[in-house]
Amino acid sequence: MSPRILPYLLILPVTLFLCLFFLYPFVLVAQQAFTNGVGFTLDNFRDVVGYWKFPISLQNTLLLAAAVVPVQLALALLMATMVSRMERGRDLVLYVWTIPLGISDLAAGIIWLAIFEQSGFLNSMMTGLGIVDQPVNLLSYQNPGMVFLAIALAEIWRATAIMLVIIVAGIGLIPKEYYEAAEVFGASPWQRFLRITLPLLRPSLQTALILRVVLAFEVFAVVAALGGTLFPVLMGEIYAYQFDLQNGRAAAALALIVLGISIAFTLVILRVLRVPKGATI
Repeated sequence: MSPRILPYLLILPVTLFLCLFFLYPFVLVAQQAFTNGVGFTLDNFRDVVGYWKFPISLQNTLLLAAAVVPVQLALALLMATMVSRMERGRDLVLYVWTIPLGISDLAAGIIWLAIFEQSGFLNSMMTGLGIVDQPVNLLSYQNPGMVFLAIALAEIWRATAIMLVIIVAGIGLIPKEYYEAAEVFGASPWQRFLRITLPLLRPSLQTALILRVVLAFEVFAVVAALGGTLFPVLMGEIYAYQFDLQNGRAAAALALIVLGISIAFTLVILRVLRVPKGATI
């Protein structure tokens, strides 16, 4: 076999997979979004953006991402640093911390619903301690802040491990000689973290942040379990258009809007955390 042909044969299965399960569905969605059954139109986008729930769902999605992603990044950096310094039990601790990765979004939402609902663990604890006289309905329209907090906590617990795994892998690629040299010259642990770990983690941080931000805009099952219609988000509106209102064209238009927002934030992250061309560890 010719060496020139071999690379193309190796990437052929992946190319076919992407064309079949990504490119072709994307073309179908774009066709639905930009047509009305007769010809090209932007009416689907106008209808979606003009609907009264769109600004609310967009605001809630952005607020949730702004509240969750920075906290997850800080926690992932802290946990990854702790794991990388451990000599014993490292694999066990990492395994325990990544258990939420094996739990589905809906299951995670139901777990936290069992904590915050009126007959749940939190109400039982507060009643037992005498903080409240009777169980309180925490997840109601009267407590929008508590609904937001419950969703944010569930998302932080569920998805921090995604960033943790990527950052742990990135720290493992940093040569130990850099830290040893910095320690010889009297650099404190905080200085070593700021001057060595963070700069050399830039490629891993890029990947972790892009993945997490994109997933933050796709949050749905956790919100549905804990907030329901009390906390509308973009993905929830896509579901409502497609299955409740039976309006596939509007759902496709809103899906493309979410895709555009994700691409915009991805470009911002790539710009802010840009890695110099040819840079190596």
